Amino acid sequence: MANDDFTISSLAAYLHMMPEQLAKLADRGKLPGRRVSGKWRFSQPEIHHWLETRIGVADDQQLAQMESTLERVQAQDTSVANGSHADGFHIGENAEDKISFCLHRLIPPEAIEIPLAAKTRSRAISAMAELAATTGLLWDPVQMAEAVAARETLFPTALENGVALLHPRRPQAANLSEAVVALGITDGAIPFGGRTLTDVFFLIGATDDHQHLRILARLSRMIGEEEWLAALRKASNAEEAHELLITRDEQLES
Repeated sequence: MANDDFTISSLAAYLHMMPEQLAKLADRGKLPGRRVSGKWRFSQPEIHHWLETRIGVADDQQLAQMESTLERVQAQDTSVANGSHADGFHIGENAEDKISFCLHRLIPPEAIEIPLAAKTRSRAISAMAELAATTGLLWDPVQMAEAVAARETLFPTALENGVALLHPRRPQAANLSEAVVALGITDGAIPFGGRTLTDVFFLIGATDDHQHLRILARLSRMIGEEEWLAALRKASNAEEAHELLITRDEQLES
């Protein structure tokens, strides 16, 4: 058994679900796993991909539950020290305090471009990687762009609301000093692989799978609010967009 494999019991603890629930999902083929000597085993990369897929089709209530689960997982991580962090997490003075997640901390104004100079799918990807690199947190934008393009070939991240949540298939820890998210809004919507045109682009640069899932869940909740998304589209500059991100974060944390 690989060292990073979950058993039914360890996966249940990780996801805060009952082992019986997970066993039923696995038996029905709705949870990726394999039997070893008659017992279920689950690889961490496959479980994280499964969670990512669930985030992509969840409604706001389900996403809130997902965030709660991910928060509890983060609370168990003893590597998180007290205080504010550049990775978007904040914990109070006591370990029992709620760990909040402020996405706007990962999207500094310099990682926001309005308008984003891109008219094609390939240029949008490269422009977003270059934008993330202006923060100094992403070292090789070409490598990131190639990884994102490969992910888009497998499964486009463009959504029906005109937003694309760009990210590589796996986190690029070796290409990042810290997590970073970039935001670009084009003057006009462009074809990006979905059934509708796309004009709002987020690039997720995470250093590990858990961080990626928390960013993806929070972003999905943010853009699920139609009025907020409309206001974001009307932002005339990076500062206005960043204020909207702060406001939406505060709403979701309250």
